[in-house]
Amino acid sequence: MKRRHFAGAALLLPLAGALRAQTPAWPQRPVKFILSQPAGAGPDILARYVTDQLARLWNQGIVVENRPGGQNVIGAQAAARSPADGYTFYYATTAAMVTNAFTFKTLPYDPVKDFVPVRLVGRSPFVIAAASGFAGKDLAETLAMAKAQPGVISIATEGPKTFSGMLADSVAAKAGVKLNHVPYTKAPEAIQDVVGGRVQLVCLPDAALTAFIKSGQLRALAVSTAQRQADMPNVPALSETFPGFEYTGWNGVFAPTGTPADVVARVNRDLETVLRQPEVAQRMQQLGSLAEQKMSVAEFDAFMRGEHSRWRDIVKALGITAE
Repeated sequence: MKRRHFAGAALLLPLAGALRAQTPAWPQRPVKFILSQPAGAGPDILARYVTDQLARLWNQGIVVENRPGGQNVIGAQAAARSPADGYTFYYATTAAMVTNAFTFKTLPYDPVKDFVPVRLVGRSPFVIAAASGFAGKDLAETLAMAKAQPGVISIATEGPKTFSGMLADSVAAKAGVKLNHVPYTKAPEAIQDVVGGRVQLVCLPDAALTAFIKSGQLRALAVSTAQRQADMPNVPALSETFPGFEYTGWNGVFAPTGTPADVVARVNRDLETVLRQPEVAQRMQQLGSLAEQKMSVAEFDAFMRGEHSRWRDIVKALGITAE
């Protein structure tokens, strides 16, 4: 029985090769990447840089379509409803593909069922910082101050159910202190209020804070990665205060469910080619993202399952209710 099976398979090999030879080369026309962020925002600048490298590799045009609004919902919904023909992809962040599933009662898209993971592109550290004249010299001392004076220290974030807001809440919960949330819709306004002394702390992506830290207007207290970062060697990692604690955002590429597997595999491989280039990794770091130089489609799928499990536990521990 097995001999007949393999013999039959052997007879089919020339036919399979002929069919592959007849398969049109991909891509034959411009490829679209949908983003949930507005043009000019940090994730948009990063996505355009990465996709520009793909365009050069493919010798084909790429269209970046910004669909902002609704806390990433509008862009994600548009991507989920796009044709699964290998010519539309979703360049997404943690919020759209993971945390929204636990902070919204209903979503017009399913992050798991409506998308196929293609590849993780980069991880985005967050930084907790204070004005240069703030009394707390490090995170441990700052949290001790918060414990001694409950409710006095405030922290600027993007909101209580955003990534930065949940990071601030998680740090406070682990330390057993209360930090007053001051939500902002625009990072520059949050930063200016901290620099001006109206708010004590700020928690935002490091790309938003780096220039102010380098200028001396802000002082970084901690970075959310497991280890210290090469561009901020004097800034302690959160794990130094809370062992094993890491809280890093990420950005990655997804495709509508049903997208041909060979196209998904091709995009994964080509992204690896791009991300392994030292100059690309260097530029991405300047834009606030640490290039993920090796990750297969299967590994990204496993990573996503782990992220959903991890964030389900985080949201539950923080007592956040979906709305």
